[in-house]
Amino acid sequence: MKKRWRVAAVIACVAILSYCADNRPNLTLSEKPVIYLYPEQMQEITVKLDYNGRLTDTIPAYKNGWKVTAWPDGRLRNQSDGQEYPYLFWEGEDRTKYDMSKGFVIPGNETETFLRKKLALMGLIPKEYEEFIQYWMPRMKKNPYNLITFQTDAYEVTAGLSISPQPDSLLRVFMVYTPLSHPVQVEESVTVPFERKGFTVVEWGGKEILGQ
Repeated sequence: MKKRWRVAAVIACVAILSYCADNRPNLTLSEKPVIYLYPEQMQEITVKLDYNGRLTDTIPAYKNGWKVTAWPDGRLRNQSDGQEYPYLFWEGEDRTKYDMSKGFVIPGNETETFLRKKLALMGLIPKEYEEFIQYWMPRMKKNPYNLITFQTDAYEVTAGLSISPQPDSLLRVFMVYTPLSHPVQVEESVTVPFERKGFTVVEWGGKEILGQ
């Protein structure tokens, strides 16, 4: 009797674990988050990620953080290799679940215009949003429609950012989008403008989620 009970318990545990594994969000790639640093004067800055996932690439190499010398125009010199970089770059895989119920449904051939206006309204300057568009548009413009969302709150839970000295203003833009074959109805999300002041840090990145 006890043996049967133990076997039944093991089977139940396996079933529960299998159910949990099947219902976890899929492992997806957070693509090209880039971090721009704009101090008011030349300054040494340390940036650390608290990422609930697995880093797949970093430029420059992430060694328990980045330590750089930064200039007001955004130039960075990495202290470990002495090389200059336009920004800090990372990518990683994680299982973050995003709420896609609020956003914008945009035809593929109108996505570039939409992003340029929306990102400018959110606070990105031309240099930043043009680099964003250059990276994402080759994929997005081919889709009949794109469901586009901006997921700063959920993103910050997954990818915490620690910066020393602390910036006066921080903007983190993380787009999550789904390609669509036809339009769907969603509630539009609210866009909050961003004010740059003092030492400013700006980050953008994104993720494509299929099969929504």
